Amino acid sequence: VQLQASGGGLVQAGGSLRLSCAASGSIFSIAHTGWYRQVPGQQRELVAAVTGNSNIKYADSLKGRFNISRDNAKNTVYLQMSSLKPEDAAVYYCNAAVRSHWYSQIQDYWGRGTLVTVSS
Repeated sequence: VQLQASGGGLVQAGGSLRLSCAASGSIFSIAHTGWYRQVPGQQRELVAAVTGNSNIKYADSLKGRFNISRDNAKNTVYLQMSSLKPEDAAVYYCNAAVRSHWYSQIQDYWGRGTLVTVSS
C-alpha cells in the first residue's frame, strides 16, 4: 500500500490550499485516515482524521479553518485549508489504517509528506 500526497506549496497568509492523498495497492478497506503535520524539531501532531463511518476529529486549534473529507471510491482523503497562518507551515503527512484483505489485520501507512509554506 502506498499513500501519495499532493497539493502542498507556497501560499500567502490568509490563503487556501487543498491537500490530497491517494492510497493505492492492495486495499480491502480503510478504517480511518487523516492528516498530521510536523515542524522541524517538534513532534508530529494530528491535524484531522476521519473514520470509515465519517466521524471526524480536528485539532482544537484548527477547527473552523481546516476541513477534512474522504472519497471512499477513490481511496482518497482531502484536507481543505483556509485562512492559513504562518504557524501552519509544516510538512503535512497523510496516514491511513488499511485492511489489505478481508482476513488481514489493519496496518498503519504513512505518505512521504508534502510541504506547506505560508508567507506573512
